[in-house]
Amino acid sequence: MRLAIIGGTGVYDPEILKDVRQETIDTRYGAVTLQVGSYAGREVAFLPRHGAKHSVPPHRINYRANIWALKSFGVERIIATSAVGSMNLDMKPGDFVLLDQFIDFTTGRETTFFDGDEQGVVHTDFTEPYCPEVRQSLGEAARELGITLHRRGCYVCTEGPRFETPAEIKAFRLLGGDLVGMTNVPEVTLAREAGICYATVALVTNFAAGISPEPLTHEEVVEVMQQNMENIRELIMRALEILPAERNCRCGHAMNHS
Repeated sequence: MRLAIIGGTGVYDPEILKDVRQETIDTRYGAVTLQVGSYAGREVAFLPRHGAKHSVPPHRINYRANIWALKSFGVERIIATSAVGSMNLDMKPGDFVLLDQFIDFTTGRETTFFDGDEQGVVHTDFTEPYCPEVRQSLGEAARELGITLHRRGCYVCTEGPRFETPAEIKAFRLLGGDLVGMTNVPEVTLAREAGICYATVALVTNFAAGISPEPLTHEEVVEVMQQNMENIRELIMRALEILPAERNCRCGHAMNHS
């Protein structure tokens, strides 16, 4: 069993891993370099979503190459981190949230492996978008560590790289959105198509536009992520330790393709 961590904004270094090496994997969508090490006797791959120096904006991330590379490497489970703005007053800056649903407002991304070519035409069920087993382990880890974590949250994914307008945030709230970000889709959908268990632990870095009393800045997002880095590491480390050795969810059977 292989595990992977996808680090979002502010999470660029696999400091929890030992004996780290680089693995470059060529895929039909492009080459991807992973940092691979070990933790608690398990091999773990680390992938910084935006590049090691946050050089890739959200709308230009090669999501298909990233997920295909992890699949090719034998990854069965992914824990992703994500910096988010909150539209829910109960989810405050510094809180962690386990995503359980998403609404996709992206406009220009490749969102599937199934384009009607040799992979065929496939329609994937997303009743439960995030792996319940990985989410359970993250929730249990947070409880043990005393970390404030909301067990459910609906993520609205926007195209970026600009932040949203107050009018957009008002509309997203009416639709049931709790959090807003720019990267979770199509990462979550591609993972399901690849048969990989996937869960996201989101960190609220600010209230969204129209709720926050101040203009939004990327520097603010990074600062809050850095302030909470120790909790992020501890949460992921403990979740990796308590994940069952064998998968007992439906994620790996969602699709049947090579």
